[in-house]
Amino acid sequence: MTRPARACIDLKALKHNFIRARQAAAGSRVMAIIKANAYGHGLLPAAQALGDADAFGVAMLEEAIALREAGFDRRIVLLEGAFDAGEAMLISGYRVDVVVHHQSQLEMLEQVRLSCPVDVWLKLDSGMHRLGFNAAGFSAALERLQQIGQVGKVYFMSHLACADERDKPCTRDQLQCFHDATDALTGERSLANSAATLAWPDSHFDWIRPGIMLYGSSPLAGATAQELDLQPVMTLESRLIAVNSQPQGEAVGYGGDWVCPEPMRIGVAAMGYGDGYPRHLPSGTPVLVDGRPAALAGRVSMDMITIDLRSTPEASVGDAVTLWGSGLPVDDIAERAGTIAYELLCGVTGRVPRVYRD
Repeated sequence: MTRPARACIDLKALKHNFIRARQAAAGSRVMAIIKANAYGHGLLPAAQALGDADAFGVAMLEEAIALREAGFDRRIVLLEGAFDAGEAMLISGYRVDVVVHHQSQLEMLEQVRLSCPVDVWLKLDSGMHRLGFNAAGFSAALERLQQIGQVGKVYFMSHLACADERDKPCTRDQLQCFHDATDALTGERSLANSAATLAWPDSHFDWIRPGIMLYGSSPLAGATAQELDLQPVMTLESRLIAVNSQPQGEAVGYGGDWVCPEPMRIGVAAMGYGDGYPRHLPSGTPVLVDGRPAALAGRVSMDMITIDLRSTPEASVGDAVTLWGSGLPVDDIAERAGTIAYELLCGVTGRVPRVYRD
């Protein structure tokens, strides 16, 4: 019998969320961000479902190569650029676009011999101060790129730091910086992430780059995924493997932190931090047992959790347990864990089978 922990991936929901992004920025092309194994959902199945995307964005050359070797022929953008000359040659051979964000990458392109020209996305640091050329160095970097015969088309991009918080002024400042640096240039531009796609139409330009919204998590503070018409793509689930009655006063789980307040039934589900379910989730964190609300009781173990079944007295061994997803937003669980949905989705480990439905 197979251990029941699994991640069910709803490809129909993924397609719905993609359409939502395209509708929000109808005049822009869409670079679907599928880095980090499509945020834990599976690189190749996600790419197949997102077949209407105009480009894919990845963080690692290995992801780009996997896409090419699986037959995907659309534009692929390597978001952190090349790390060394050998990688640059592979990028050229696999026809991958490369982001240039640092002086060292310019020098690499000037010195390396490529099999064919590469298209470049020149990155401006408009205020996030992570990657990119500052405003003073941006035009000089472009001039150098234009002198390199191995560089094909040049695009312009930047990244927003606070687009998820609509009341912060820094997004307007970054927009102005991007305009100042690029308005006089000939070339396609990209600035909007998921949050900006939905909340900052002035940032859409030629290309949007939706990521987390594709997977059904809200990118905006103060707005739920449901309010934004986003559907959950991953449902992390398992089953009850034991149901035991415990008297009042008995401690449950490691450390004995949680004590039964009355005679009650405790369920045990095959799910733990070895699967990517956060160890530090507190007692009281909601789960669904056969679709009905229940709650964690005691610490998360490596392979198991214990569940307060007082709200589901009819629960029995074999009942489905939902940890997040359909009926239980991943954003809610992330808030309980003191983190964001990105971390939970990306953190589901490889031992959890992905089961796809369309």
